[in-house]
Amino acid sequence: MNKLVIFDGHAILHRAFHALPPLTTRSGEPINAVYGLVSMLLRVIQDLQPTHIVFCMDEKAPTFRHKAFKDYQIQRPQMADELAGQIAKAKEVMEAFNIPVFSKPGFEADDVIGTIAKEAKVDEVVIVTGDKDILQLVNEKTKIYMPILGLSNSKLFGIEETVARMGVAPELIPDYKALVGDSSDNYPGVPGIGPKTAINLITKYKSLTEIYKNLTNISAATREKLENGKESALMSHKLATIVKDVPVEFGLEKASLWKVDGQKVLDKFSEYGFKTLTERVKKVGKEVDQQKQMTLL
Repeated sequence: MNKLVIFDGHAILHRAFHALPPLTTRSGEPINAVYGLVSMLLRVIQDLQPTHIVFCMDEKAPTFRHKAFKDYQIQRPQMADELAGQIAKAKEVMEAFNIPVFSKPGFEADDVIGTIAKEAKVDEVVIVTGDKDILQLVNEKTKIYMPILGLSNSKLFGIEETVARMGVAPELIPDYKALVGDSSDNYPGVPGIGPKTAINLITKYKSLTEIYKNLTNISAATREKLENGKESALMSHKLATIVKDVPVEFGLEKASLWKVDGQKVLDKFSEYGFKTLTERVKKVGKEVDQQKQMTLL
């Protein structure tokens, strides 16, 4: 069975940076986020046993969302220098593992992830992220593997787990966020509509479009909020929806050529001073080879 694991690179790096204590290379450069990223990668390989792996990253350039809504994510603090300096190192490590890295100017990593998840001709897709927005991509083929506490505990989200977490089906998460907004991305939704009302409306009418078609059946107070906030709702829906047709050249073959314990990995770990991780990659590398041999039998 072919299983593609897609890493949300920036999301995992960000979580690792804040979850782990400061750690530096031999030359004194911060490296804790990369250390956490590699730890997560090794655990994913052991737990999920992927046949294919890719990483997706954000670009510095503004996305179509910033152009559509000038205040999109405007309240977010600038990335800490100690983390920003590790982005290039993370890409170097992925190159050492022979794992392809995808990104596209004008789009977020979420959009690239959504596109690859849709395009990939595999039996199963698992997206590794700390971003619950990506739960909208969950379907019969695609699951989300999400750290719950720091990096130590993770949970696999299928359709059932996503509904339990969000209150609506995965594909209706953009409709939900169109109503309630998103404080982390700084878009408003419909002022005065909270999560409980939003879930009730979506449960009854099945989509944002149908909610607005049925305004006459909705209570006067809620109807007024929806009417006044319609433009905001439509814009918020666009901002919340992950694009699945980003022009990226994804090839499944390259995603299968990763190697855990190759010499490039060992050399890079030696450069960064990753002694404990060096032992782990050797151990995991042996396990992967054994699994491949068992598959051939």
